Amino acid sequence: MAFWRSKKTDPTETSESDSAAAAQKPEQAMGILAKMRSGLQKTRSTLNTDIRDLFKSEGRLVDDALLDDLFAKLIRTDMGTGPAETIRDDVAKRLRGRVVKLDEVLETITEQTQSMLSQESTELRLADSPPTVILVVGVNGSGKTTSIGKLAYHLHHTGHKVVLGAADTFRAAAVEQLTVWAGRIGCDIVTGNEGVDPASVAYQTVEKAIDLGADVVIIDTAGRLQTQTNLMQQLEKIRRVVEKKIEGAPHEVLLVLDATAGQNAISQAKGFSEAAGCTGIILAKLDGSAKGGVILPIREQFQLPVKFVGLGEKVEDIAVFDPDSFARALFTE
Repeated sequence: MAFWRSKKTDPTETSESDSAAAAQKPEQAMGILAKMRSGLQKTRSTLNTDIRDLFKSEGRLVDDALLDDLFAKLIRTDMGTGPAETIRDDVAKRLRGRVVKLDEVLETITEQTQSMLSQESTELRLADSPPTVILVVGVNGSGKTTSIGKLAYHLHHTGHKVVLGAADTFRAAAVEQLTVWAGRIGCDIVTGNEGVDPASVAYQTVEKAIDLGADVVIIDTAGRLQTQTNLMQQLEKIRRVVEKKIEGAPHEVLLVLDATAGQNAISQAKGFSEAAGCTGIILAKLDGSAKGGVILPIREQFQLPVKFVGLGEKVEDIAVFDPDSFARALFTE
């Protein structure tokens, strides 16, 4: 299970735990890979068609012309020039001057993509002593509230007691939507009247979680745009009030980005990462996008790990982000 919590463990317990994890890992990896393949179908289809068009069955010489064509194909997934150049240069370093077949090029690209995405832990950071407080931020229409519902479902079904906080009090529909999610999942929720101070809802949510002995608090926030200074200040206020209640909170600030937005998601990441102190990303709507490559420039520019990806419409269609599975799902059949 992809969560992290620092604690002391007995050496015997650690050994047994590691053995169990090792036994489960192949099955879990296959499940994540299958979900990734399904979710990345549009991006993979675009890439595979484009890259396959560059090759004949007998192979092709890796020269400047091929490398330039490959770079152009990668850019089409909104990968950005930096990551696309890195991949192109790696292919050139390893394969230039050789006649190679498609599979060898795809394997080289896959390995480089894995390397680029594996530089930082994607595990969800849990507090040493519950409850863990998670703030979720993002612009309207990014899939934020739905992602919160899916995250709550994921945590609930992996043995965590979850309390939701509907602190997006500027939009009544958001409160209603999150209340529906809470009912479907079977977790508690704290709401406030429309227009009430979001920080007070956040504070009350943390209080209720402590009273109930909950493990995780997930707080929704207004769909704030990075240009709305007053809303960013409100987010900072929420951070302050939860930290007064629980030292070290919030333990995670997750930014929801819409994968279908492509490069526009990068401008959102820039504004929020600076103002909200984001610690990770939930990439929503990955199944509906041919621009799944946007993960790479986000990772490159902001050093923010993608922690979860949304892969469909169902409540269970969320997956812990796994860089190896992502790269294989993106570039291999």
